[in-house]
Amino acid sequence: MKNLIMSILCFCIVDSGFGQVKTINYQDGDQLLKGLLNNDAGDGAPGVLILPAWMGIDDEAIQAAEQLSKEGYITFVADIYGEGNKPTNASEAGQQAGKYKNDYEAYQRRIRLALEQLVRGGASPRRLAVMGYCFGGTGALEAARAGFEVQGVISIHGGLGKGTRPNGPLKTKILVLHGAADPHVSADEVANFRSEVENAHADWQMIYYADAKHAFTNPASPDFQPLAAQRSWKHLIIFLQELFK
Repeated sequence: MKNLIMSILCFCIVDSGFGQVKTINYQDGDQLLKGLLNNDAGDGAPGVLILPAWMGIDDEAIQAAEQLSKEGYITFVADIYGEGNKPTNASEAGQQAGKYKNDYEAYQRRIRLALEQLVRGGASPRRLAVMGYCFGGTGALEAARAGFEVQGVISIHGGLGKGTRPNGPLKTKILVLHGAADPHVSADEVANFRSEVENAHADWQMIYYADAKHAFTNPASPDFQPLAAQRSWKHLIIFLQELFK
């Protein structure tokens, strides 16, 4: 990976209930970050960076990493907020996520640092993808907007907006998995996203799931919709297989 910020690493084994998972300590300036690496697939395998929803590293992100490791991918679950900043309630989560949505360059920097850890953890630098849930889905699109050297990004019930920034190039493949009944993403936001990707002549897909609300993949959410969750996971796996065939 080119022009990635060098950071401090240390490894320690944690009991996650699956595979050989390591907690990775890394830095953004003075801020300590702690992500989760699974290298069961072995050095040189494709890598998937997982960006959690607005509460920070959670069960949904960890379970996605577990399933993807079984599919043959090295995974890294990113720590966007950093040690001492994990939200304890929705109000705090809104403040933390809002900070990075408003400061997209800071969000992109945290994603870039996490991508560096994924590569250092053994993933092929030429076979990388970024996926995320909700706030993390917004981050997946930010990875595309930043022009990071990844083969594809997957936004799962993520925000699609980018504020007042002008449209720019989008060189990576994009998959958006979206609840058709999501009350948090307006028709205007969808239209603006379509204009963004179409103006860039991007390779993009957007799949809607009937009656699915916002966090339709998360069993801990009242929005959980099992059929949409199952279908979206299959679509994600097909997309990754296409990226790395």
